Amino acid sequence: MARTIRYQQPSAFWAKTFPFKVQKVSLDTGFTCPNRDGTKGYGGCTYCNNDSFNPSYCGPDKSISTQLHEGIAFFARKYSKMKYLAYFQAYTNSYSDDETVINYYQQAIDHPDIVGLVVGTRPDCVSDRVLDFLEESARHRFTSLEFGVESTLDRTLEIINRCHTFDETRQAYARAANRGIHLGAHMILGLPGESIEDLIAHADRLNELPIQSVKLHHLQIIRRTIMAKQFADNPDFIIHFTPESYADMVVSFLERLRPDIIVERFIAQAPPDLLIAPQWGGVRNYEMVSIIEKKLEERDTCQGRLHQNILQTS
Repeated sequence: MARTIRYQQPSAFWAKTFPFKVQKVSLDTGFTCPNRDGTKGYGGCTYCNNDSFNPSYCGPDKSISTQLHEGIAFFARKYSKMKYLAYFQAYTNSYSDDETVINYYQQAIDHPDIVGLVVGTRPDCVSDRVLDFLEESARHRFTSLEFGVESTLDRTLEIINRCHTFDETRQAYARAANRGIHLGAHMILGLPGESIEDLIAHADRLNELPIQSVKLHHLQIIRRTIMAKQFADNPDFIIHFTPESYADMVVSFLERLRPDIIVERFIAQAPPDLLIAPQWGGVRNYEMVSIIEKKLEERDTCQGRLHQNILQTS
């Protein structure tokens, strides 16, 4: 019997987009952020320690071509026929002068094994010229722009020292829309001060954005961050999810999420030596996928099941 597909899975999208397997190779430009250098604030986002997701081959002391060479060599040991997406990941990857930003992107897409470009950045740090470059890139290869939305609530964005509003996020997506660029959103579920109802309701506001994909990350308390100190002072300032309770919340979130949005991931995975909480015994993304899929089946529900109902009653 065929298995019921209950949410928009990334594997189906990648299979339709490319006739071969693809892997993202992370790149570090060495750019900082406007809430670190004093332009908008200091200290960065309270949860942020980029060491928690930067691979070992990444580093701003290496050129883009060197990082690509080492990253591709790392993955090619397992998959010799794979092609690669250049993934500008750490910090704010459009936060420099336009010439420098575009030069880095161009270096990446000039590599013969690179078949696409993925840029992660803040919604308040992308110029029209960079958007024009990404639009031109999208005419020739897969090109994705992922904004760190993190929360749709301004009070939360202020608490975590994000130094931009959700309205600025909306404006950024409006400027990037209708250019052929694949638009994604990053969300952190479980930020301080947000109830389970708040977390589920994020889906309603994401539905209004012109996005094609979303990455969900559960909140992790990481060593050497401002939030680690806050957590030590008051552990109850966040919701303490178990894998099961988190999965229950995500299923409710999915029910309200627009059914065409690809869900690229459900959790983040920090290195064990940096992770303070939650301690889930090393639950990996694929294991969380299994837990969530089981709960979707148990509740006989699917992504977007309540989306039209919400529109009709709002």
